[in-house]
Amino acid sequence: MKLRHLLLLLLLPTAILLQARKMIRPSIVPLPAVIEWHNANYVFPQDVHIVCPTADSLRSVVERFSASFAKSTGLNVKIVRSSKKAAIRITHDATLGAEAYRLNVSATDGVSIAAARPAGLFYALQSLKQLFPRNVMAEVPVANDRWSIRAVSIEDAPRYGWRGFMLDEGRHFFGKEEVKRVLDIMATYKMNRFHWHLTEDQGWRIEIKKYPRLTSVGAWRESKVLPWGDVPRDHQHYGGFYTQDDIREIVQYARERFIEIMPEIDMPGHFQAALAAYPELSCDPDAKHEVWVGQGVSADVMNVASPQALQFTKDVVDELISLFPFNYLHLGGDECPTYKWERNDLCKKRLTEIGSTNFRDLQTDFYKKISDYIATKPQSEQRRLIFWNEVLHGNTAALGNATIMAWIGADGAAKEAARRGFDAILTPQIPYYINRKQSADPAEPLSQGHGTESLEAVYNYVPAKGVSPDLQTRYLGVQANFWTEWVEEAWHLEYLLLPRLAAVAEAGWTPQEHRHYPDFLHRLTPDRELYFLRGYAYGRHAWGDNP
Repeated sequence: MKLRHLLLLLLLPTAILLQARKMIRPSIVPLPAVIEWHNANYVFPQDVHIVCPTADSLRSVVERFSASFAKSTGLNVKIVRSSKKAAIRITHDATLGAEAYRLNVSATDGVSIAAARPAGLFYALQSLKQLFPRNVMAEVPVANDRWSIRAVSIEDAPRYGWRGFMLDEGRHFFGKEEVKRVLDIMATYKMNRFHWHLTEDQGWRIEIKKYPRLTSVGAWRESKVLPWGDVPRDHQHYGGFYTQDDIREIVQYARERFIEIMPEIDMPGHFQAALAAYPELSCDPDAKHEVWVGQGVSADVMNVASPQALQFTKDVVDELISLFPFNYLHLGGDECPTYKWERNDLCKKRLTEIGSTNFRDLQTDFYKKISDYIATKPQSEQRRLIFWNEVLHGNTAALGNATIMAWIGADGAAKEAARRGFDAILTPQIPYYINRKQSADPAEPLSQGHGTESLEAVYNYVPAKGVSPDLQTRYLGVQANFWTEWVEEAWHLEYLLLPRLAAVAEAGWTPQEHRHYPDFLHRLTPDRELYFLRGYAYGRHAWGDNP
């Protein structure tokens, strides 16, 4: 690996010179809304002046860029208030949207960028980096005495405000540094929502100060492997969790990349790890409750009619609000059997009180209590709730202004949610569950699916296809999901993630009429170098390579 890395670094200056001489059209992913290439290059001076007003809110973004740019190019980069020889000029344009930008590269005048908000500037700089060889995005230093980029004019803004990725760490725990690597991938492709699935039947991964047994007990199980079919357990003592200091560090890391983190505490289903720690929250407190070693759907769920369970949830929400500044919380709501509620006296009594015969209504009744509790908080602590689309089977009037994450029958579920007045996020199980196999090749690592979720299949999904304009206003965006029943190691996570996450990112950013798979694959090809430089595993099937 070290020899390959060295050879690549030796070859990069040659590639850079060829780019300068032939004026190769660089590759930008996701494709900007409007882009016009010019038949010229801009050559950077050795001393690169970046003009940015000292007191402007955009300056912190420029400071991080300048350090990265200097490291990867070896150029002398300095931020100044004014300069007649500026290589890069940053201006504030209040008429642009929060994530919009204009980027112009002129052979004579250098680079000019306009943005209204720091996020827009950040995305402009991500596009600027992609005009260079991929070592600049990777922050890998390469010696070169002539850095140049193709002249171009870009007017850009995202199609959707929600461009997300969900990582399940309830089943398998990857740790702080791997989460940061995932966030770096997201930032590369201008994704802005990290949905962090932190609890499951198989593990509770976040420290809650008021309930220490959630991590001392609920974060550990007696098998790293989750058995299914012919695959047995391995009897390892396995687990892990994030301290609240870890959470704060990761939240800050994400926000520097204009990614908001939404935590998910799945309840009342997928809750068995919490019940192992606090069995009094269950419908049968005297029964044995263990962190689950298995896959599928557990019938061991929270007792939503229990005052203790309600207080527990309020306490957990309080601590989540203090850790995650983003104004959304996800409380799950998927795959929750009602079997134990139907045999529990408290649940039957509560069902009568709310005047229903549908036990599913107990779930939405419980969520309404949490929503009402959050509504009593100061404005800065207000949060909107998100649920999986199964909640549409209950009394949706109890859900207030909730947002629906549509995964199963996603197109129909999102449309139904919009009809009922809910915002919706498209997370279709097929093909946006990118933990599934990328190929039917027998050498493909063990995972879910049959290999039909290829890069092309993921890319060719059309969000909100055929949805009327009046309902489309309810569509917040798109999200890829990654469940980890079969994914135990970081390399496997990255291998399945890449390059398919780039396809979802382009669906969230680029106008549908500009999206074409052959063009996307051509533009994505240079990112293989980026993946190599950063040390990411990735699926190579789209290029005809072996896994």
